[in-house]
Amino acid sequence: MTENYKDLIPAGFASDSRVWVYQSSRLFMMSEALHIEDLLNNFIANWNSHGAPVKGFANLFFGQFVVLMADERATGVSGCSTDSSVRLIKQIEELFKVNMFDRTTLAFLVKDKVQMLPLAQLQYAVNNSFITPDTIYFNNLVQTKEELENKWLVPVKDSWLAKRVSLSN
Repeated sequence: MTENYKDLIPAGFASDSRVWVYQSSRLFMMSEALHIEDLLNNFIANWNSHGAPVKGFANLFFGQFVVLMADERATGVSGCSTDSSVRLIKQIEELFKVNMFDRTTLAFLVKDKVQMLPLAQLQYAVNNSFITPDTIYFNNLVQTKEELENKWLVPVKDSWLAKRVSLSN
């Protein structure tokens, strides 16, 4: 399951293409996911920066993460074009009554399912072996295509979380 997402990332984008990952507070239902896919496709088709089309990509991964990517070698992304992408994410929030901007809730892959955990409960989860050093963590702080491919899904021990908690009991 974890490696399959890489097949959805277009090869024709530079490795330093900018990436934004937005995590939903819940898994989307299939009907919602299809609606979101339409919104994302429409957004990418019309994404501009100072009148020039942005070479962009957008997709819903794991039914819960909206990933936007812009290849700035084609067209630089300005403040206005970034603002338009934030408006899209806010629209998704309103339409589906979810939170897409909560950076205090972490996502992990446990038994092939996305599990959410408040940052404040991370040490408890580690202490009780719900989360182990090898549990896969969704590092939504990735900023480039290369990081998305290689550092988005990482074991907790290889992420910034390793510095936040004691991983050994």
